[in-house]
Amino acid sequence: MYENRSFSDKTWLVLKGLAMGAANKVPGVSGGVVAFVAGFYEEFIYSLQKINRKAFKLLIGGRYKSLYRYTNGQFLSLLILGMVISYFSISKLLDYLIVHYELYVWSAFFGMIIGSIYFIAKDFGDWNRKYAAYLLCGVIAGVAISFLEPAKENSNLFFVFFCGMISVSGMTLPGFSGSFILILLGNYVLLLVDSVNALFDTFANIFQLDFSWVYNPERIELLKVLAIFSLGSLVGLVSLSHLLAYVLKRFKKATYAVIIGFIAGSLGVVWPWKEEKYVFDTLGQIKLDANGREIITGYTRYFPENFGTETKLAILFMVIGAAIVLSLDWYDNYKKKHRV
Repeated sequence: MYENRSFSDKTWLVLKGLAMGAANKVPGVSGGVVAFVAGFYEEFIYSLQKINRKAFKLLIGGRYKSLYRYTNGQFLSLLILGMVISYFSISKLLDYLIVHYELYVWSAFFGMIIGSIYFIAKDFGDWNRKYAAYLLCGVIAGVAISFLEPAKENSNLFFVFFCGMISVSGMTLPGFSGSFILILLGNYVLLLVDSVNALFDTFANIFQLDFSWVYNPERIELLKVLAIFSLGSLVGLVSLSHLLAYVLKRFKKATYAVIIGFIAGSLGVVWPWKEEKYVFDTLGQIKLDANGREIITGYTRYFPENFGTETKLAILFMVIGAAIVLSLDWYDNYKKKHRV
């Protein structure tokens, strides 16, 4: 059904995977929103749903071509390729930008989510009380999660597996940021910074024929954590996709109403003007966790007091962010007009 793709389509799929991977790593931003706005959300969910008992039998039986076709392998492999490339390229750039240009990065993402809400809602159709109630439930859930306080870091492998199952929901549930959930669970830095950097450093060592990392217990522990986290993510991704495929088939419009509300409610997470709240000891010093990092308990959000250059630039980045998302709609309409 989805196999006949041009080279251009394949390239775009990799680029969409890049965008999805980058979005998944940023707290408050959901890769599912990228899938939704870029128009491949349902294909993504239904393709993941094909990873089931039949697919397992095809794998065990050595029928790899049949497995590839059955699971829409071309689509999934290109998308995953983009995500993998993203984790070692774009996401590294985002780490740098968030450290040095935090306000403008959050402003751009805020604008992108505003644009996403419009993009998804414009084709919803007629609203009634039932769908408005679903929308409100989504908003309340999104706002509630936005104001939860983070837990402490926990490297227990069972908990890491659980984090993988929960965090991957950001890929399948638009507006549900897996990275932000990891912050709430206390394991964002461990799982998406330290362990990913450990894997990157390991690949760099192997390329240089340096295998001294094998005797580094800290590196081995981080690689083990990343492996368990990845396994948990895979299990969560497949199991959640089956549930979502079922819901989309039977309650599509109600599901979309909840998703729109959830994305709107999650705007508080990416509100640009915020300050970290820290834990202080009796001497008034910021407490550090076991790895020497400052312990953040949440954020204080505020409105800018003046409209200086910095604020104007932040608003400009909001507009740019919204325009990036809406340009996808404009491009799609342009293709449809010239296809006729």
